[in-house]
Amino acid sequence: MLAEIKGINEECGVFGIWGHEKAAELTYYGLHSMQHRGQEGAGIVVSDGKELKAHKGLGLVNDVFKHAKFDDLAGQSAVGHVRYTTQGGRGIENVQPLLFQSQSGGLALAHNGNLMNAHKLRGELEEQGSILQTSSDTEVLAHLIKRSGNKTNEETIANALNQVVGAYAYLIMKEDKMYAALDPAGIRPLSIGRLGDAYVVASETCAFDQIGATFEREVLPGELVTISDEGIKSTRFAPRNGRKMCAMEYVYLSRPDSNVNHVNVHSSRKRMGIELAKESPVEADIVVGVPDSSISAAIGYAEESGLPYEMGIIKNRYVGRTFIQPSQELRELGVKLKLSPVRGIVEGKRIVMIDDSIVRGTTSRRIVQMLKDAGALEVHVRIASPAIKNPCYYGIDMSTRKELIGANNTPEEIGEIIGADSVAYLSETGLEEAIVKDKTINQGVCMACMTGNYPVTKDGETEIQYTKC
Repeated sequence: MLAEIKGINEECGVFGIWGHEKAAELTYYGLHSMQHRGQEGAGIVVSDGKELKAHKGLGLVNDVFKHAKFDDLAGQSAVGHVRYTTQGGRGIENVQPLLFQSQSGGLALAHNGNLMNAHKLRGELEEQGSILQTSSDTEVLAHLIKRSGNKTNEETIANALNQVVGAYAYLIMKEDKMYAALDPAGIRPLSIGRLGDAYVVASETCAFDQIGATFEREVLPGELVTISDEGIKSTRFAPRNGRKMCAMEYVYLSRPDSNVNHVNVHSSRKRMGIELAKESPVEADIVVGVPDSSISAAIGYAEESGLPYEMGIIKNRYVGRTFIQPSQELRELGVKLKLSPVRGIVEGKRIVMIDDSIVRGTTSRRIVQMLKDAGALEVHVRIASPAIKNPCYYGIDMSTRKELIGANNTPEEIGEIIGADSVAYLSETGLEEAIVKDKTINQGVCMACMTGNYPVTKDGETEIQYTKC
């Protein structure tokens, strides 16, 4: 389902390439493939070995680079970023990659995630004389690196990373080197690929497929990777514990053609649907998925239950994030601008409606009502993940606990609220079974928004006080 009508929003994607004469152009295509991870800002910083040059702006990748002159972005290396912003952080100054200049050279920084102690660190930096120019937690790391030593290298970056707490995937670029780093719990995704002699780093492997690169390996939790003309080097800046990849990457955030921590997203979603059908069967005529992220789970549910899968809801491909917002009087039509029932399919049918999650319940209520207005006899809602009961502090913009319908209501109560004939969620065990298929590698997942068990904490402080990314 569309993020802007659900209440869950992605928190950025990063892309980097080292050693290719068309670095800027390839970064553009890599960012375009990850547009779903952030639609409000994009940017690219390029290195020609002597200086760093930037082009960034607000809006979609196509809009930002519509009039860009790539000849002015000549270079063999580049880092890029697509961004979803939180309220109060939508200024151009927060669009990444952030570019810093000093007497010792330039530094470009791109980040996906959230630093839980950024507010505290910012206060300490300001007391020490730093003047930060953005409201982004990303800038904090740049100041920490600089305060760790005059030069940017593995030692100063590692020292800075050990001062931050949270979930993060970083790309850091100097004129002559690129660095990739992942938080010790491995909550956010980050992979390394190859394109000929060039190295590529991206939040999702779909970016590799877009430019013809091949997957090499994951960046490991607590790992700092250095890429230069001399090759690739790996160091560990923090102890590596069991990995806790964000479960929502599989449930909703990542593209279905991406592989996240060695697991194909489409396949995991299909298995979620299969497990859901085993746990919560229902007498019905057809299975319908809410476009787009729920389609894979709906196929799995239909396959396991023996019910036919039908395209009972279609998405309007021509309604973007910049479409005029509905007036208060017409707010109920907002969902219909994006999703429409197929009356000829749903009329007179008992429907199993598969969705990936329910946040506040507002959109689910409208979709259920649309299906019944189109003639559906019954609508049984099946959610291909456990109930979201807790906010995320690791880089996903999610509602507060009091707004989360799953935190304050039983499935039966939710059914009454959204007008469904029944509601059931996938169990925590079922979700883990759908994701963790290879016991020989570290495929653990973070389900904190569902279970309340946070793998990374900061002295009990949970309030987000800083603009993420």
